[in-house]
Amino acid sequence: MRSIIAAALSASTLEWYDFYIYGTAAALVFNKVFFPGVSPALGTLAAFATFGVGFLFRPLGGIIFGHFGDTLGRKRLLVIAMLMMGIATFLIGLLPTYATIGVAAPIMLVVLRAVQGIAVGGQYGGAMLLVTENAPPGKRGFYGSFAHIGPSLAVILSNVVFLVVVAVMDTDALEKWGWRVPFLLSAFVIAAGLYIQLKIEDTAEFRAMQEKRLVESDGVPVRKPSPIITAFKTHPKELLQAGGMILVIQVYYYILIVFTISYATSHDIERTTALMTVLASSVVTVVSIPYFAAMSDRVGRKRVLLVAGVATTLTAFPFVLLLQTGNVALLLVAVLIPGLTLGALYGPMAAFYYEIFSAEVRYSGASIGYQLGAVVGGGFAPLIATALLESTGTILSVGLYVTVAGVLSVWAIASTNSKVDQ
Repeated sequence: MRSIIAAALSASTLEWYDFYIYGTAAALVFNKVFFPGVSPALGTLAAFATFGVGFLFRPLGGIIFGHFGDTLGRKRLLVIAMLMMGIATFLIGLLPTYATIGVAAPIMLVVLRAVQGIAVGGQYGGAMLLVTENAPPGKRGFYGSFAHIGPSLAVILSNVVFLVVVAVMDTDALEKWGWRVPFLLSAFVIAAGLYIQLKIEDTAEFRAMQEKRLVESDGVPVRKPSPIITAFKTHPKELLQAGGMILVIQVYYYILIVFTISYATSHDIERTTALMTVLASSVVTVVSIPYFAAMSDRVGRKRVLLVAGVATTLTAFPFVLLLQTGNVALLLVAVLIPGLTLGALYGPMAAFYYEIFSAEVRYSGASIGYQLGAVVGGGFAPLIATALLESTGTILSVGLYVTVAGVLSVWAIASTNSKVDQ
């Protein structure tokens, strides 16, 4: 289990590092590097729009990788997703800017962002199932949480990298070439993917399922309907519930780690300070995820998820009110509170997904459900938040946006009927 946890944690951390550095770069420099011919506000909107493109392609990644993950294996598809992500992110670091090749630069950026979206859409199911399908009874929540710790660790890692880059160079150097450094470091994702391919076996549950299929067919592989089609036929309600459960996490989290940086730096807070506050919030999330996941092993997933969902929803308006003060201490309070409640909500989610989908369609069901929530909630959250702020003139509209997402997520959780709660 230690090797499996290490593999899943490193896979999700490095994969999401690649995905998140794009958001940080979009908040800090992409408006000037790829969209220099418009106003700062429009440039920020354009940069956030390209950030959202990755989310549009995440369901496609969930469908493709879900199908093959349920037929060929969890590990193999996880490795392919990591290689795709590493190569696409590395190439972003090599892209010429708008000043060099004009409009072709943002077009190429969008294409590579789409590849990132497909890759991260396929990664989730593999990393999540690698730990939950190998977890001992009664500890599935705790072990499954390591697939969810990765994204928050990735935020910390990406912010640390950008903090170092911002600290060692001036604004001019950052915009000319410094922003490339975090993207070029994605070569480590490729190396980690190859290591997992060589060192880790597929899950025992998947291998047992494959052996059962061969026995039932007298050793002759039988062509069956796509797991994707089967998932939609047999688990339509669960797919919608899975997407709904993750909705507020997606909306709130990307407002927290992307919009917050953009808003704070445009209101006279230093880049380094803004990055540090988001980093602190992610540290709280990393600690809270396994704690509340382990709690769900004792008291039940649904109970923990419901309380966490309500608590998360109630923090939305305090968050935006504190954010708009421009006070650094209050900004820190603003990001730490949802950092805690989002961790509590996110922690038990992997085990809950495991339990509401059968093994034959688990990669497909978890991937599609998760990515549905991601594309509806997360991808364009910074863009929507920025647009709401510009159109209404009040940050309270952003709080209302998060609150609506929270109510929908609580509704989705409350409507579930988990057959296996531990």
